[in-house]
Amino acid sequence: MKTQVEYPICEECRSRLGNVFCTLTAVQTSELESEKNCSIYKKGQIIFNEGNKPSGVFCVNKGKIKIYQTGEEGKEQILRLAKEGDVLGYRSLISGEPYSGTAAVMEDATVCFIPKRTFFEFLHSNADLSSQMMQLLSHDLKEAEARLTALAQKPVRERMAEALLMLYEFYGTDSDGNINAVISREDIANIVGTATETTIRILSDFKSEKIIELIGKRIKVSNHPGLLKTAHVYD
Repeated sequence: MKTQVEYPICEECRSRLGNVFCTLTAVQTSELESEKNCSIYKKGQIIFNEGNKPSGVFCVNKGKIKIYQTGEEGKEQILRLAKEGDVLGYRSLISGEPYSGTAAVMEDATVCFIPKRTFFEFLHSNADLSSQMMQLLSHDLKEAEARLTALAQKPVRERMAEALLMLYEFYGTDSDGNINAVISREDIANIVGTATETTIRILSDFKSEKIIELIGKRIKVSNHPGLLKTAHVYD
């Protein structure tokens, strides 16, 4: 028997209520519902490719996604991660430039596409949405600047600890206290900007120091203050 797929309804979507589209009026939300197009993506599938021209924005209803650039030798550098409620592709759409990275699914996802015309109509007619987008763009710029500084100045051990803290805060934890995402060692290396072998070695060091626990592919932060200290980040 074929499984029936239920796509999200904008009026009832909890993901929408947690992102910039929460500012839409009832009429705009109804318009969004009629204009959007939702798709189911499996792990490893591509949502959009680096260098392609955007024709709208994507809203993540559920799932986990990575946005990365590919170097000359084919190595990925992960620029950011996305989860439920995040909006993708808006920077390129607003600037009128091609996508600066590729978006690939890390865990099965439901993603809605909002056409360019509809998105810009909302921006022009909804001051709250415009304000939210300006704040989001400013936050992205701040994050990019901090990342460049870290890559240039911090040793790989500190960057690894910082990446684990980011994953811990971004995805939260499951009922067993593990980071609530299954992320490959290669992807962690591509977040940190180092080799996979180096990532495996440093994670093993952190385990020996009882800062983290490794349960299969999952990671548990067992000593949060110790991880903060290793990253040279303090509350």
